[in-house]
Amino acid sequence: MNVPNIREKREALETLLVCDAGVRAAASTGRFRPEPEDEVRTCFQRDIDRITHSKAFRRLKQKTQVFLEPEGDHYRTRLTHTLEVTRIARTIARALSLNEDLTEAIGLGHDLGHTPFGHAGERALNELLADEGGFRHYEQSLRVVDIIEKEGRGLNLTNEVREGILRHTCDPLSATLEGQTVRLADKIAYINHDVDDAIRSGTLSGDDIPAIVRDTLGRRYSARINTIVEDIIAQGTGAGAVRMSGPVEQAVNVFSDFLYERVYRNPVVKGEERKVQGLLSGIFDYFAANPAKMSAEYLAIAEKDGVRRAAADYVAGMTDPYAIEIHNSIFVPMAWTVK
Repeated sequence: MNVPNIREKREALETLLVCDAGVRAAASTGRFRPEPEDEVRTCFQRDIDRITHSKAFRRLKQKTQVFLEPEGDHYRTRLTHTLEVTRIARTIARALSLNEDLTEAIGLGHDLGHTPFGHAGERALNELLADEGGFRHYEQSLRVVDIIEKEGRGLNLTNEVREGILRHTCDPLSATLEGQTVRLADKIAYINHDVDDAIRSGTLSGDDIPAIVRDTLGRRYSARINTIVEDIIAQGTGAGAVRMSGPVEQAVNVFSDFLYERVYRNPVVKGEERKVQGLLSGIFDYFAANPAKMSAEYLAIAEKDGVRRAAADYVAGMTDPYAIEIHNSIFVPMAWTVK
């Protein structure tokens, strides 16, 4: 079909929409593996589509954010967290004249490597792989898009999206302002929605939130997000970084420390975490000892990176309910009837 080269028109428009500090699609340093450009979509738009159509992205809907097996439909999952991060990041990117498509692609892909059962699952796999360098979800997200998706072919994303995914948590900061924007949006989202879920669960009340947070950021969920986002926008990009002001950053750090103390390290949550460690370690040990039970793409990874690495990839990709189902099928006797 003969269509006008819409991509080139969009790339030309980006010279007006995206500031010099941002990354324009035409200036991308390329992909993991070179391939021809699309006539309709810019390279970053293609990355958005590849991520949202991936199996790993679909599985996020059944992966824990914080609360395991929550009773109620309104608790966050890893998917809803990802969408909240992406929307916050795009708002900041648009206001700062950064590349919204690059920002969205990084936001949508940043947690693709997260384990079942949230950070409890991540800590479990980190302990199991201690002798192999450990397990970190941001590195796993990059493995997903480079190696695991598409039956081992990967998604072949642009270098800018790959780097932003990897740097959304670890240091040093992303080399792009779009990547730095996602990193901040990730923190803005989780400190606010995790407290919102904790209040919904009865773990906290609104009055438990530290005074500096309430006075500096606001007393309501939406007000706090708005305060932080507007503060970041007000700082601009003149210093070559996306950042918060001193007072807002101080309140955000207090808020984050409060969450770790009162929610993430809550005795009830930690008690459930021990169950996660037992469940995932059992599954991991089983597949490490029986690699032929894994699907073909993981057998190929085992040949290249070792059986334990492949078993970790397989377990990390599971949803919460699938991990429980696999555990039960391996370790729980099936009911039987004597005739």
